[in-house]
Amino acid sequence: MKIDLTGKIAVVTGSTIGIGHAIALGLAGCGATVVVNGRKQEAVDKAIAAIAQAVPGADLKGVAADLGTPEGADAMVAAIPAPDILVNNVGIFNPQDFFDVPDEEWTRFFEVNVMSGVRLSRAYAQGMAARGWGRIVFISSESGINTPVEMVHYGFTKTAQLAVSSGLAKRMSGTGVTVNAVLPGPTLSEGVAEMLKEEVAKTGQTLEEAGAAFVKAHRPSSIIQRAATVEEVANMVVYVCSKEASATTGAALRVDGGVVSTII
Repeated sequence: MKIDLTGKIAVVTGSTIGIGHAIALGLAGCGATVVVNGRKQEAVDKAIAAIAQAVPGADLKGVAADLGTPEGADAMVAAIPAPDILVNNVGIFNPQDFFDVPDEEWTRFFEVNVMSGVRLSRAYAQGMAARGWGRIVFISSESGINTPVEMVHYGFTKTAQLAVSSGLAKRMSGTGVTVNAVLPGPTLSEGVAEMLKEEVAKTGQTLEEAGAAFVKAHRPSSIIQRAATVEEVANMVVYVCSKEASATTGAALRVDGGVVSTII
């Protein structure tokens, strides 16, 4: 199967590093015009340069905007009014005990992880429907199913994304616009690398070894017994954004290495 997204415009939020960057790179490699997003222009420019080097001739645009705010969402819509693909990837996480998380932190997580996708989907979905084709993807997490005791405030936002994705898919019934959620498990993104930095320094393990040890200790149900790469997650997202995925909608697609123990 050859995925060809030539002529499609794809907005990937939070795509300067990590899973989002890998998704942007994958979509660019399939011919899409890719809009890279981050909060700071310097980071956006750096990410665009990296993708351009990896995919010569890629058509790339950049929008520096904080999508955890209504103003940031408005700036994105003003800059890119009619994309064909929207990947709601931007997100934050931070291990913190439930009893230490103040109200404002719950609100911040909700605004960034949930409302960023709500606002952009609301702005873009009807235009996609009018054109008869579109793809909206929410990057949720296995934490949306297995709420992590060390990040309850994060897990609740990932569950909320599943609800929004499922409901919006039904709302877009018959329009040619698909809406799906992709659920990564532990993934060796820059954020996870930072979290494991102390363990790597202390033990002398490689990042991959430390990631595998973390999975075995904290996600023992994992079937692959290691952390995924950002490319492995991006591969699923690129497929869901493709023309070939036209019958996949309203789905919660796991790339969790089998962490969630369920037969469906």
